[in-house]
Amino acid sequence: MALIVQKYGGTSVGSIEKIRDVAQRVLEYYKEGNQMIVVLSAMAGQTDGLIQLARKMSDDPPSRELDVLMATGEQVSVALFSMAVRSMGYNACSLLGFQVPIHTDDLYGKARIHDIDTDRIRKELEKGCVVAVAGFQGLDREGNITTLGRGGSDTTAVALAAAIKADVCEIFTDVKGVYTTDPNICPKARKLETISYDEMLEMASLGAKVLEIRSVEFAKKFDVPIHVRSTFSRERGTMVIAETRDMEKVLVSGVTYNKNEARVTIKKVPDQPGTAAQIFEPIFQAGVVVDMIVQNTSEEGLTDLTFTVPKADFHKTMKSVSEVAGRIGAEKVLGDEDIAKVSIIGVGMRNHAGVAQKMFHVLASENINIMMISTSEIKISCVIEEKYTELAVRVLHKAFGLEDEAYPEK
Repeated sequence: MALIVQKYGGTSVGSIEKIRDVAQRVLEYYKEGNQMIVVLSAMAGQTDGLIQLARKMSDDPPSRELDVLMATGEQVSVALFSMAVRSMGYNACSLLGFQVPIHTDDLYGKARIHDIDTDRIRKELEKGCVVAVAGFQGLDREGNITTLGRGGSDTTAVALAAAIKADVCEIFTDVKGVYTTDPNICPKARKLETISYDEMLEMASLGAKVLEIRSVEFAKKFDVPIHVRSTFSRERGTMVIAETRDMEKVLVSGVTYNKNEARVTIKKVPDQPGTAAQIFEPIFQAGVVVDMIVQNTSEEGLTDLTFTVPKADFHKTMKSVSEVAGRIGAEKVLGDEDIAKVSIIGVGMRNHAGVAQKMFHVLASENINIMMISTSEIKISCVIEEKYTELAVRVLHKAFGLEDEAYPEK
């Protein structure tokens, strides 16, 4: 008998019929003698609908009340799922974030989990219940409902698996696992049997949408094995696990891309102590996440500073930086939204030389100019013109031997 946590996303529970199908699938595990905890997202489209309702009521809805509203989507899912299980002759119990309880901080809309009390869940499991937990939501120390941000149900599931010491956390989604790149761009992309936590963290942070990054952080910290698989298939998916020696034999595990970034350049910045702090302080205060930062060599006491931010924060950042540039005496501020970041990822890079040179050569052979470069032990990222994104992904995917040779040529 195993203790299993399963998470089903919005597309998996997008209709009454699909919720019934999920209930039947969960009961297959239950009938084998396993204890089952099921974390559910809101039904597909429901979260967006709730946001639209809030915007109709107020141009700037209070964050506390917005979280109260947003949490109702998952409440619907777990209640309907529990009804479905009971209609099939088995016992089920739905629990909301505050009933578990899942304790978080009070950063509404982006709350972080502090701890989870598992006593109530254990009691329900001992009664033979299938326990359905609402994803995406928690409770702050003042008793207010909080939400974890988009993708937060993944985080709920993995954090719960860690707290209750589950044998595995299965994340069911609309794809069959983690692929070497986006199959919509490369039909010959391969599904990976296994991937390390570090590689998955890089993929999640660089544009892959299979898992929410905080869920992978939890999994790595508490050594929770994650099985990413499809709701609509019985096929084995991808295991996200601790790094093994065999993983280092593979030079590159995947190619990712992100079109949701913009580039900001400040020309002729006075190269003095404290200047960078003046530039970035208001950006950080506004909650904007800065990614790549490049500073040119100082000439005559002046330098150019370039960095990237999420495209959604571009105009806000340009306004802030332009104000600071005027105060510090910089020449001008330039911005570019037509960029993309293409990255290669693999733990095998740690022990192999020449990976970056090969990446640069492959891009150059297609006349793709590299605007910025960022590296870590297991990844290399290049900022390029957005119009070359798909081409760059395909040629890198092929150059590093990631294609599925069993896939027929078109």
